[in-house]
Amino acid sequence: MTTGTPAEPWELKTPPGSSAYTMHRDDTVDPPILVCQVGSTKLTYQARAIDDLHAWLKTQTENDGWVPLGAADEQKPAPAGSVEAWGRSEDNPVGGWYGLRKGYRGRFGMYLPPLLEELGLAELTHDPRNNRMRAL
Repeated sequence: MTTGTPAEPWELKTPPGSSAYTMHRDDTVDPPILVCQVGSTKLTYQARAIDDLHAWLKTQTENDGWVPLGAADEQKPAPAGSVEAWGRSEDNPVGGWYGLRKGYRGRFGMYLPPLLEELGLAELTHDPRNNRMRAL
C-alpha cells in the first residue's frame, strides 16, 4: 500500500474498475485536504471525510449495512440514502459539502469509497452499475 503523499499517491480505480485515478493527502493546508486527480481534472475534499464517512457507515444497519454509492455530479441530485447524498447533506458533520472546489464538489460517492476500501475501512461491490459499500 502506498502512503498517500504527493510523491506516493494512492492509485485507485472507480468501483466498476473502469477508470483509474490517484489521490493523496495534503497536510500543508489547514484543514488538511484530499487531492483527487482524475485525468486532467483535480477534485479536492476535506480529509476528515475519511473518518467521518467511516463513522457514518458504521451507523447504517439496514440491508446488513450496505449503502448505495449514488455518485453524481454537483449539478445533479444525489439519490436519497446514498453515500453521495450524505457527502453533501446539511446533516453530516461538516454541515454540507465535503468537496471543496465549486463546480467539482460532487462525485464524493465515486472517488471516496475506493479510498476507504484501500485503507481497509470498508468493502465495496464492483459491479458495472449501482455499487454499494459498508464499513469494516
